[in-house]
Parts: sequence; C-alpha cells; structure tokens
Amino acid sequence: MSIEDENDAIFKALGHRARRHMLDLLKAEPRTTGMLCDLLPELDRCTVMQHLKVLEEAGLVVAERRGRERWNHLDALPVHAIHERWIGPYAAYAAAMLSKLKRQVEAPEHS
Repeated sequence: MSIEDENDAIFKALGHRARRHMLDLLKAEPRTTGMLCDLLPELDRCTVMQHLKVLEEAGLVVAERRGRERWNHLDALPVHAIHERWIGPYAAYAAAMLSKLKRQVEAPEHS
C-alpha cells in the first residue's frame, strides 16, 4: 500500500464521529470490544465491530486476542504522521500569515 493509500485509509477512519469517539475511548486505556459496546449503547455490536475493522485497517487500532476477548489498543503513530505531513505545516503557514497581517496592521503609516 502506498503512503497516499495509507493516508486515505486514515482520513476515512477519522471521518466518522463514532470511530473518533472510539479512538478517544481507547486513548484512555485499551478496551475489549464488549467494553466499547457498553460505552457506545447507541451502536449495536456488529456496528462497533465494523468500525473497529476500519480503524484496524487504517493502523489506528491494534487488536490483541486474550482467550475469548479481543483487546483493542490505540496506535497513535498514524495520527502523528498525519499531523507531521498535513496539520503541522498548514498550522505553521496560518500562523505565519497571521503574524504578517498583525505586523502590517500595527505598522505606523508612512505618509
């Protein structure tokens, strides 16, 4: 899979609010699929599992089998990579533009 395909999978995974909520829950600690189902009562178990599959395919969740339980762990490295590639540079650009605008607004007029 190319880097662009990986980025597409990450953005797709982050594009749904239920998946973002799952990642927030996993940020606190690893959880079993059953725990996630209990914390997301608006979703049935099948839907939770489908969302977990998308997150796992994007590399955002790593599943660990312990007996009959599936423990889901957050892998934040793909999010960090997206930040490094997209968010950080665009934030720096926006901050530079705002700084330039501030200097222009605050500069004394030369008449």
